[in-house]
Amino acid sequence: MNNYLQEKGEKAKKASFELAVLSTAKKNQCLLSIADTLTRQKDIIIAANNTDLAQAREKGMSEALLDRLKLDEKRLTGIISDVRKVVSLDDPVGSEIDTKILPNGLKLAKRRIPIGVLGVIYEARPNVTVDIVSLCIKTGNACILRGGSETINSNIALISAIHEGMRTAGVSEDAVQFIDQTDRELVSEFLKMDQYIDMIIPRGGARLSKICREQSTIPVIIGGFGISHIYVDYNADLERSVPVIINSKVQRPAACNALDTLLINEAVAEKFIPMLAEEFVKYKIKVVAEKSAYELFKKAGYEMLEAAADDSFDQEWLGLTVGIRLVKDVDEALVHTHIHNATHSDSILTNDYRNAEKFVNGVGSAAAYINASTRFTDGGQFGLGAEVAISTQKLHAHGPMGLVELTSYRWICEGDYLIRS
Repeated sequence: MNNYLQEKGEKAKKASFELAVLSTAKKNQCLLSIADTLTRQKDIIIAANNTDLAQAREKGMSEALLDRLKLDEKRLTGIISDVRKVVSLDDPVGSEIDTKILPNGLKLAKRRIPIGVLGVIYEARPNVTVDIVSLCIKTGNACILRGGSETINSNIALISAIHEGMRTAGVSEDAVQFIDQTDRELVSEFLKMDQYIDMIIPRGGARLSKICREQSTIPVIIGGFGISHIYVDYNADLERSVPVIINSKVQRPAACNALDTLLINEAVAEKFIPMLAEEFVKYKIKVVAEKSAYELFKKAGYEMLEAAADDSFDQEWLGLTVGIRLVKDVDEALVHTHIHNATHSDSILTNDYRNAEKFVNGVGSAAAYINASTRFTDGGQFGLGAEVAISTQKLHAHGPMGLVELTSYRWICEGDYLIRS
């Protein structure tokens, strides 16, 4: 193993034992100290991020990735606010679940414990650095972070502030390790550090998740990727549906829970598509549509229009493009979602309770919505404080992963000098 990685692994593993036994008060003190330090060093962090943005533009990075990379005053203030919110949340570590007393007098309980050391690989998202650290400290987990080369300056500035905050609070900064070498070959070695790391969490696109699945000798949580759908049912309130669709697509187009594919019941399409076209043009949304939907948009005079190709409905657009298809009913909508990777966030707009229940029970997504925007799939929006990832697999977590999802449990067995007969 690379000596550089081994040293980080050893430090993180040792620090995880120290962090696991810290009191909630001490962990909260550490988080508040980190928040204060980040606040004091805002200008340094934003300047470092501007350097990353300038270099990314020179390399021709897409607008969607530039948006993810950007840290301005407003976003950084929000990130710091999320750290403070984590302080106010209940600490799951030490809580007991499923307690019972056996006939022989043995008392059993499952007690929540930290997982240990988390290895997190992520791309152009500097906010992930702070989110991971705050949730890990609160749950007593150490972490080893590997951000992308495009965000190296931002992450170095953030980690410097985080370490200063930890030192001020008297908590070992070894609990937060950062890989500041951007050599891609290190990723393969990182994924085999099972001696030190207990769980790998990739935060990026399908390619990163595939690499982690194929190369890791450590359990991997796959998340953050999936085609997000909205199905407009035959009796949906069409006027109220338009703002929900616009919000799902436009509020932050590069987000993983932004709308990718809109499925419209063919019974309302002729009336609804001109309504959509009128709003879409305001935001310059490109429509990629199958034949019947294409003809209706064309009839409505919509110009930013393209005929769908075979793979169009498998695209996570990450920008102001939406795929549109007409379907005959909720069953056909569900079939479409099953074929086209609906594992993240999907919504039905309807006034039919039975169809709503059929949709949320039948869709494969981590978060299923009724008459709401898909943009709510987020740890902060769900009241989890921040999130470490949005898991789109079903073991051991599904959906936004907050504090509870970063714990395991230990059986606590208590007797009165009890022996087995």
